[in-house]
Amino acid sequence: MAVSSPTWIDGDRIPAEGGCILVLNHISHVDPLVSADFVLAHGRLPRYLAKSGLFTSNRFVAAVLKSASQIPVERLTANAIGAYDAAVAAVLEGECVVVYPEGTLTRDPDLWPMRGKSGAARIALATGAPVIPIGMWGAHHVLPPYSKRPRLFPRTEVTVKVGDQVQYQDLRVLEPTPAVVQEMTDRIMAAIVTIVEDLRGETAPAKRFDPRRAGMKLIGNPNEPEKKRKWGKSR
Repeated sequence: MAVSSPTWIDGDRIPAEGGCILVLNHISHVDPLVSADFVLAHGRLPRYLAKSGLFTSNRFVAAVLKSASQIPVERLTANAIGAYDAAVAAVLEGECVVVYPEGTLTRDPDLWPMRGKSGAARIALATGAPVIPIGMWGAHHVLPPYSKRPRLFPRTEVTVKVGDQVQYQDLRVLEPTPAVVQEMTDRIMAAIVTIVEDLRGETAPAKRFDPRRAGMKLIGNPNEPEKKRKWGKSR
């Protein structure tokens, strides 16, 4: 990114070919731009699970997403299963699928990775593909969470680091029960947290932040009041 000074570490850990799942922490709305630049520079074309609103909110953005075959996710609705099916199919076809396991920007007050959702874990258990954890730090200085004004100067250092593959062969031989899916989710988040700790030079809280327990909105800007849903809309 032109407004940042990127540092890329261990990008060669991304498989050069074949289906794989990249899992990342999420601290800024510019994260997809940073990670796309990183993944493309290392020889892979990323396919993102992107929130469905991006496909309708702006014609240009929608056109870019559709032309790049990105996968729309209708979060918190029954239709989200369609995104899961599309992601599994993409991985099985040898594509590189990018997932933010937290499902939205972290709500943790100090921007640590929070409790993960099960999507990435279920895709992995269904495909057996390599799961590659990636930690990012610094993008929140370019565009703070939920801010609409990027900080263009001075240029900000943004670091992206790839970790070792998440090991889960022992889980694949088991039925994908809720307990198994949760264990896989925990392994994914633990791998991401380890990288972020290294990038920050700090230790993450022993217990990951859970927005549901904190009574916060699960999607959207947590600082804005909930919008009233119209009858007939998905809940």
